[in-house]
Amino acid sequence: MIKSSQIQRRILTATLTIMLLQACMQVRVDAPPALPTPQDIETVAIAEQPAATATSTPTTVPATATEISPTATTQPRVVISAVKGNIFIRRGPDMAFNPIGVLYKDTSAPVIARDVLSNWVQIVIPNSDQKGWISIQTQYSKVDGDLKTLPEFTTTEWPTPAYLRNCTHHQMYILPAEVILLSSFDQPDNMVWLYPGTYTVYDLEVSGEPEVTTVEVREGVTVEILDDGAGEHRKCP
Repeated sequence: MIKSSQIQRRILTATLTIMLLQACMQVRVDAPPALPTPQDIETVAIAEQPAATATSTPTTVPATATEISPTATTQPRVVISAVKGNIFIRRGPDMAFNPIGVLYKDTSAPVIARDVLSNWVQIVIPNSDQKGWISIQTQYSKVDGDLKTLPEFTTTEWPTPAYLRNCTHHQMYILPAEVILLSSFDQPDNMVWLYPGTYTVYDLEVSGEPEVTTVEVREGVTVEILDDGAGEHRKCP
């Protein structure tokens, strides 16, 4: 019996020993590997790479219509010049309007408009902000530029007639109108309608046809010749 109990104790002791050994082995197997020390780590140098930059990729953009807002366009320049002499500038596009200025020989002015028949052009009077009209039917005017590019102007005002009346008993010759004005004996033919302007009167019935007077004829006014070349003074009846 003693031997039997001793054997059992030995078997139990051996069994416990084996179990302890297995437990220790299990711990070693499941434990993570030890981390390497700093001197065991290999350092790899990585060259610094340039930062990536966005590159523009050419793209095809469809053409679109550009809306152009209406703006004032510059009109081609048209200029009128006085050649061979001075030209009256009148307040309207007709010889029957009063002169309001003069475009002197060898001077020019920009043209800003034309009448519907293109016989007259409107200008800004030199050294003034006033507008006036010049005839282009005279040999004394010269136009540079295309008149058709200018706006047309239609006048709504008509000139008032101007007259010259001879109150003397002598026939008179009127320049530059080149008109013979009959004496007061021949009334009403002793009065003539003239364009506004300056006129010189000559006596046809006195030797040498002397100059009698110079008169200024204006719209709406009747100018009378009261003295003849012999010095006789008359009044119109």
